[in-house]
This record gives sequence, C-alpha cells and structure tokens, in this order.
Amino acid sequence: MDPWFFVFLFLVAKAQATTINQTDLQVAMDEMRLKSYHGFVILLKILNSSHKTLQNSDITFFMPTDQELSQAAISPDGLEDFVLSHSIPTALLLNNLLHFPNGSLVPTSIPNRMISITNCRKMGVCVNNARIVTPNVCLTSSIRCHGISTSITYDKTSFSDTLPAKQSSAETIVQRNEKKGAKSLQSAAMKKYRPLH
Repeated sequence: MDPWFFVFLFLVAKAQATTINQTDLQVAMDEMRLKSYHGFVILLKILNSSHKTLQNSDITFFMPTDQELSQAAISPDGLEDFVLSHSIPTALLLNNLLHFPNGSLVPTSIPNRMISITNCRKMGVCVNNARIVTPNVCLTSSIRCHGISTSITYDKTSFSDTLPAKQSSAETIVQRNEKKGAKSLQSAAMKKYRPLH
C-alpha cells in the first residue's frame, strides 16, 4: 500500500478525535447551562478559544455557582489555572467520588496540585473547602461535572511537592487512615475506661 494512505488515515483520525473532544465539551457546556452554571461556561469558552487546553475529554469539572464566580479574583493570566485547579483529569461521577477513602488526595489538571476528597456525612462530598451541591450535572458526554458551594482554595498540603519525596500519595492516604484509626481506638478506649463518679 501507498504510505500516503496511512498518513491520510492518521490525519483523518486525528481530526475526528479533535471534533469528538469539541463535541463533548459543547455537550457538557449545554448541560452546565441547563443547571445555570453560565459563568463557568463562559470561562470554558474563553479558555478553549485562546489556549486549546481542554482537548482531553476525560475530565471532571467542579463548578462554583455564578454568584461565587462573581466574587472570585480571576485575572486573565490566571484563568487557565483557575479552571484547571477546579478539575480532575479523569471523568468521575458522584458515585465514584463516594468510593474514595475519606481524605484521599487526587491530582488536579495542574501538575503537583491536589484536591482532598472527603465524605462530609450529612453534607455529602467535599472537595477541599467546597461541598458538592449539584452532583452529576454533565452525563451525556465523556466529561463529568459537579456544582460546588464555593471556589476551591488550596493550602500547603494541597501541593504534592510538599509530600515526602519517597512517599507516594497512596502511601500517604494509608498512613493518614491508620492515624485516624489509631486516634479513634484511643478515644474509644478512654471512654470505655473512664471512671464513674
């Protein structure tokens, strides 16, 4: 076969992949609009038109409400960081997030920046300081998104370069859970052997 045929097939496949990604993004933005996350849609449109950062369709967005976005200090130079710090580079439904061990650190779409996934019991699932208030907004494309109560903030524990160099994030999760378990056992033992007066 002619080698140009394979080059042509490669270019057609690449063009179709880009179209699929753009279609997924458009479908996700339509679903965001239906749930009144217009401000986040505007941010995605600006970012996508200028940076083409959003080519990966396997992504989960955590979207602050329009009211919260209006209070966020987002500079034009910080737009990409803001959107990517409110996303995880894999598509996760709420049910997937509920299966994470409490306090799990999950990488965002920004290298070295982590989101803590916490089951807040009656309040639902929290990502760092924000609570998921509208789960599973995006369902018909490969992009997933959830409405959150406020913009996500990061502290020094949210950056993976602050973890010990030889320790993986999975090891950190195990150690944290062991410490929590030890504290629970210790407090249970203290309650059990408390003298009665």
